[in-house]
Amino acid sequence: MTNHERNASTGPRGIAGLAERVNAALSTSATPSLTQLVLRCALAVPFWRSGVNKWDGFLQLNEVAVLLFSSELKLHLPGGPYDFPAPGLVAFVSGSAEILLPILLVLGLATRLAAFGLLLMTLVIQLTVPDGWPLHITWAAMALGIMAWGPGRIALDHWIGTDKG
Repeated sequence: MTNHERNASTGPRGIAGLAERVNAALSTSATPSLTQLVLRCALAVPFWRSGVNKWDGFLQLNEVAVLLFSSELKLHLPGGPYDFPAPGLVAFVSGSAEILLPILLVLGLATRLAAFGLLLMTLVIQLTVPDGWPLHITWAAMALGIMAWGPGRIALDHWIGTDKG
């Protein structure tokens, strides 16, 4: 390698060439799918972690989950706060959804429906913990993005032909 060749690979032309190669790689159609996969996983994680903490075993809801919905958590609506109706049922449904919906998101199966379910859960969580809005708005934005742009090509929905988004 001559000095001229060495200078070209590290000088402005080398940097410009590197920038062109990076830009070409980022503009391929695989990048949006990878971004959508990361978005699905990022939304799934906090709900999965919360769901896992509600169970002691298969369909065995722990006492803490029911206690939270029966005495600690309240719905902050006008004129409230109000107790959750049927706290045992609400704890079971939310714990089940927090396990099932993240699995569907990560697999990319019924993706838009799973994202919609987590958006609804986020709205209820916002009504329960109003001061948590900076985090809740992030979850809502991720869910809305998944609903708008679909699961991407790295998803079972895409491979089985139910969603080409």
